[in-house]
Amino acid sequence: MNKEDEEEQAPEEAQEEESTGAIVEEAAEAELEETPKETIEETIEAKEAPALTEEEEAKPPEKKKKEEEEIVEERTYTIPLGKALIRPPNKRAPRAMHMIKAFINRHMKLTMRVEEEEEKELPKLVISKEVNEKVWDRGIEKPPRKIRVRAAKDKDGNVTVYLAEGE
Repeated sequence: MNKEDEEEQAPEEAQEEESTGAIVEEAAEAELEETPKETIEETIEAKEAPALTEEEEAKPPEKKKKEEEEIVEERTYTIPLGKALIRPPNKRAPRAMHMIKAFINRHMKLTMRVEEEEEKELPKLVISKEVNEKVWDRGIEKPPRKIRVRAAKDKDGNVTVYLAEGE
């Protein structure tokens, strides 16, 4: 008898689901008939708009900096910083940073003289955060005796100094 009861209950449940589904569909149709066409279009656009943003979020972010910076020249240098130790102990790391800037200016030929008539921007020297942290790693009194860096010059003449690979 249990099997027969289950078989009888299953068709009844299916009929209930069909009837509730039909009621929901009828209510949705009634709402569409009552709403003006403008609100229908707005709701359709509202439903489509989040879908577009989800697709945009799914795409990986493009690296715009690398596309903008076209590296013209790239060199690797070992910069000696031993003379920074001649300074008083509380001025050694700042002196090492000045020595790095002077070395890169000299070797990457950043000191360009601009005529007074031309008003162009002078090339910039940017030292990356990794290089700065490497110099200041042991504090102001004990900078490294030498540091290996990679200097990259872009098409505008700006030079960016990075820590060399493997350092």
